[in-house]
Amino acid sequence: MSTVPVRYRFELPDGQSHLFALELDKDTAALSPPAMANPPDWTRLGFNQCRGCPLQAATDAHCPAALQLAEVIDRFANLVSYDQLRVVVETEERAVSANLSAQQGLASLIGLIMASSGCPRTAVFRPMARFHLPFSSETETAYRVAAMYLMARHFAAEEGAQPEPGLGGLARVYEGLHQVNKGMAQRLRAASRQDAIVNAIVLLDVLVTLVPIAIDELLGEIKPAFAALLRETSI
Repeated sequence: MSTVPVRYRFELPDGQSHLFALELDKDTAALSPPAMANPPDWTRLGFNQCRGCPLQAATDAHCPAALQLAEVIDRFANLVSYDQLRVVVETEERAVSANLSAQQGLASLIGLIMASSGCPRTAVFRPMARFHLPFSSETETAYRVAAMYLMARHFAAEEGAQPEPGLGGLARVYEGLHQVNKGMAQRLRAASRQDAIVNAIVLLDVLVTLVPIAIDELLGEIKPAFAALLRETSI
C-alpha cells in the first residue's frame, strides 16, 4: 500500500516534544486502524454516540474516530488550552511551523485524524486530508472546501449523475460534521483532565458553523483574482 506521510511535532513549554507520524493511504486518505489491545472505555461506540451515527455496536464495538484519537488524548490530557507551543508539520512536499496555542495546534491534528479515521460522517473530508494544509485561514479553508465540493460534483457528473448547481449541498455536509463534533466533545470531556483537547474540538466546530454561513462572502473576497479565468471560461 502506497502511503502519504504526515508528521506533527509538538514542542511543549516544559521542553517535552511529542511526535505523531501519520500514514494516510495514498488512494483513499484513510488511516490504518490503530493497534490497541485494550481501548479506553470512552472509545466504545455507545459512549456518547453521535446523533445520526450509522454505525451499530453489534458490528463496530468502538468509535473509529475515538480509537484514532486515543493516543493524542493520552499524551495531552494535562495540557491547558492557552499553553503556547511550537508545532511543526512535515509532509513530502513541505514543512510548516507555527507558534500558537495548544488548542489551535491540536485542532489542526485532530481535524486531520477525524477526516481519515474511518468515521463515515467525516469521510467526506478525506480529499482535504489527502492534501492537508495545516493552520489554514478562514478564506483558505473556504476556497479549499469549495474546490473539493465542486470537484466532487464534476466526478459525479462524469458518472452520469446530475448534481445540484452551486454550493447549497455544503450545508448538509457540514451539519453532519457538526453532529460528530458535538458527540466527540462529549466523549473527550470524559477522557481529558484539562481543556485543551475539548477546546480544540470546539475550535473546529466554530469553523464548521462559520463556513456554510460565510462561504459566499469569503469567496467573494478572492473573486477579483479570477477575472482573467472568468473571461476565458465565458468564451
